[in-house]
Amino acid sequence: MHPAPHDTAVRVRAATRADLAAIAALHAGARAAHHRARHPHTPFDAPAEHARRHDAWARVLDCDDTPALCAERRGTVLGAATYLPHAATPWGDPRGTGRPRPTVELHQLHVDPAHWGTGVGRALHTACLHAWHTAGYARAVLDVQWHNRRARAFYARLGWHPDPGRRPAPDATHLTLTLELPPRPHPAPQGPPAAR
Repeated sequence: MHPAPHDTAVRVRAATRADLAAIAALHAGARAAHHRARHPHTPFDAPAEHARRHDAWARVLDCDDTPALCAERRGTVLGAATYLPHAATPWGDPRGTGRPRPTVELHQLHVDPAHWGTGVGRALHTACLHAWHTAGYARAVLDVQWHNRRARAFYARLGWHPDPGRRPAPDATHLTLTLELPPRPHPAPQGPPAAR
């Protein structure tokens, strides 16, 4: 018996221009699935929406300053994420020094709706954390739609919290979340070479 697709390991790698069509399609599909319950008569899955996602991801994949990742199973792209440096702000400093902290913004993270809850999003998030840790970021932020309960629960499970420095307005459509990132460990001091 062959394992179900969600039983196969997820591989996360750098996204390339060759992944553009797949990423744009899954982003449009995820957006349509999320909005369909709230706005059943809005054509989120229309060709124009696919074109907008395609153009947006083309700009990301053509930009050297914006890392992009994709997650695949058996060679099929099922999710994508992108992040970029964010303006550092002193209010996020838990030590109260007032010094800006290196901050990264999780700009996009999307999974094909047919694979929600199968570990694809978590694998992308883990890969982002590894990249941020390696780059020395101290903090991450993201904006999530206020009514997107699925996404908010996903990020809460991964340790994200509402940003105390960004109180939402009463009519806000988005909520800013933040995640404190552990400091990079200092390399262990190297002792003298062992005597032979």
